Amino acid sequence: MCSIKKLLLSLLALILAFACISLLGCDPSDSAAEDEEEEVNPCDGKKPYHANATAEDGYFYNLDCLDDDGIFQSSNVTVGYTGEVNASGRHPITTSYAEAGLCPVNVHWHLGAEHLSVGEFDVDGKGPENDSRRLAVAVKEEDVRLGFRCHHYNESDSKFTTEYDWKHCEHMHVGETYEVHWPHSKAGKCGTKWQYQTPFYDGVFCVDGIIEIDPVTIPQRIGVQAQVFTIVNDEDYYYADLFQGMRTDEAFGADITAYTGSTTGT
Repeated sequence: MCSIKKLLLSLLALILAFACISLLGCDPSDSAAEDEEEEVNPCDGKKPYHANATAEDGYFYNLDCLDDDGIFQSSNVTVGYTGEVNASGRHPITTSYAEAGLCPVNVHWHLGAEHLSVGEFDVDGKGPENDSRRLAVAVKEEDVRLGFRCHHYNESDSKFTTEYDWKHCEHMHVGETYEVHWPHSKAGKCGTKWQYQTPFYDGVFCVDGIIEIDPVTIPQRIGVQAQVFTIVNDEDYYYADLFQGMRTDEAFGADITAYTGSTTGT
């Protein structure tokens, strides 16, 4: 019994000694600096404009998608459609973004679908008469552009016409078509409180030394998921979380059009 007590006291002494050594080895100012660093957004202002610090070449400026001969936006994703732009040498990610090491850094949506898919969301799609929110605020209300619409809207069905009391989303309407985007990046602050960023470019380019343009690594290290939805006011269609990425349950996310192009557009 006595030996057990001695053993326990010895262990206690060792634990206390270790604790004292640990405390002596810690500088309170180091801890304070770490806390302060956590409160400073490391991604703020990381959106690049030039290829490097001395280039002054506007490499990352927003350009007209139809005129840009570099990184472009696919405008027609209709099954079977063949485009006219040669994108050889730039291959899209064909695994899941998680498998490729990317994480979502932002989620936003646009009024109507940005891309054309004939028979799914196109010029013959329907929706309510009143306009809704889009990503960029137009200078004038008449300048707001409505994208393509789905064909689901039915004015005689209340789930398409009964407005919802929105708490966080301004100028959105039940029955309208929206394209939701999830920009992903290998250079995001994945798994930290700084993972999601606005503007999304700051999240896409947050960590230095990962995105390169010589050789171009953008198609393999940056990607955007997109899904098109018609909003309905019906609990049977409730989905709890669209922050983590596109829906892949049921039939969602099964038939994907993948291409290399711009991060997002309007």
